[in-house]
Amino acid sequence: MGTIMTDPSGQNSGESLLFLTDDQLRKGIEAMFFAYRGFTADPDRILAEKSYGRAHHRAIHFIHRSPGTTVNNLLNILGVTKQSLNRVLRSLIEDGLVESRVGQKDKRERHLYLTDAGEALERELSDAQRSRMRDAYRQAGPDAVQGFRQVLEAMMDRDMRKHFLAMKDKST
Repeated sequence: MGTIMTDPSGQNSGESLLFLTDDQLRKGIEAMFFAYRGFTADPDRILAEKSYGRAHHRAIHFIHRSPGTTVNNLLNILGVTKQSLNRVLRSLIEDGLVESRVGQKDKRERHLYLTDAGEALERELSDAQRSRMRDAYRQAGPDAVQGFRQVLEAMMDRDMRKHFLAMKDKST
């Protein structure tokens, strides 16, 4: 019926994916919390040194992934209020990490680009996360990598999945 999960050693754990208990799901939720804590630890430390937070990191990440993205597109991706995004962008622009350019077709649009300093910070933040992710993928093995991505995509809201898939298409 359901696919059988295996532990990292390849042994059958006997847990059918179609019939997970509340306790098994709770353990998965807790694993996500702790993994996220580890995944964000290094960037949080780097950001704290510069008096930035995770909102700054997310903005830098998505501006890097889509140079020239509009403020409205970034609002949709991040799912934050215009006021909170403007506060983040104002500090990134003032600190010389992000450049805002007026749209050529629509003068009301603002297009966002990372400066050289912004690119350097993005690289520092991403290098730390790529290293952690690379190590985890190596430990888990290739089948787990594909399964992990499938689980993450399935957990995304439909609109976020569209953004994710569009970005994934750009990088292939």
